[in-house]
Amino acid sequence: MEKIQINGRNMSYLDVGEGPVVVFGHSYLWDSAMWQPQIEALSKQYRCIVPELWAHGQSDAAPDSTTSLLDYADDVLCLMDQLGIEQFALVGLSVGGMWGTELVLKAPTRVNALVLMDTFVGYEPEVAKAKYVAMFDTIEQLEMVPPPMVDAITPLFFASNAEQDTPELVAEFKKRLSALSGEKAKAIVHVGRMVFDRRDTFDDIEKLTLPTLVMVGAEDKPRPPLESMLLHDAIDGSEFILIPKAGHISCLEQPEIVNEALTRFLAKNFA
Repeated sequence: MEKIQINGRNMSYLDVGEGPVVVFGHSYLWDSAMWQPQIEALSKQYRCIVPELWAHGQSDAAPDSTTSLLDYADDVLCLMDQLGIEQFALVGLSVGGMWGTELVLKAPTRVNALVLMDTFVGYEPEVAKAKYVAMFDTIEQLEMVPPPMVDAITPLFFASNAEQDTPELVAEFKKRLSALSGEKAKAIVHVGRMVFDRRDTFDDIEKLTLPTLVMVGAEDKPRPPLESMLLHDAIDGSEFILIPKAGHISCLEQPEIVNEALTRFLAKNFA
């Protein structure tokens, strides 16, 4: 894991392989390890870079200057500048797709191809947002994630049969969530508020002209397939893939399908 200073804070990132650069954005409450199957498959042909969201993995809490996903897109561009990377493809899942879209809109000439997975770039629906905000308030107050909340949050990330099909994946996530405490828990909530208070960029994506692939787990609960279908309809010429037996973290639940789709899409649109 590498580290780089951005606005006075250390951002950690993975940097594996050689060749054209592919930048990956992971989900909220996860870290760069989420992309391990994809890094293994793609780093033979590409230089894979995975910045860890502020307060996630080994990254510090967000700098004071980062108060929105638009700011975070600037932080990632700053990382690219410091690494001397001018152009890259971008693969973003969940919040990775949200800040990834902000980055493409901000610096369209720098991104050659875009993959949006299990994500949505419109406003967060009010009912869901109210539920998440209530959770954040509790976590902030207790400086931990109470066990009933761990049990409520965990299934949101996985397909319905995940306890049977991928038990280690579910157990590992539960363990990590239960271990959150103190300042780290508060720093993660701060980033969560940025995610769910994001601005609506839905109308802006109609202007996108770069090759785009939209993928979503057929059983994604927080970002249901309908949202990805709307993204696909809005982005002219985009491709759409529905991933069977996958929930929100489709890259870990169905890695073979995701790897095959990414390999094919990148080979066709980015070399």
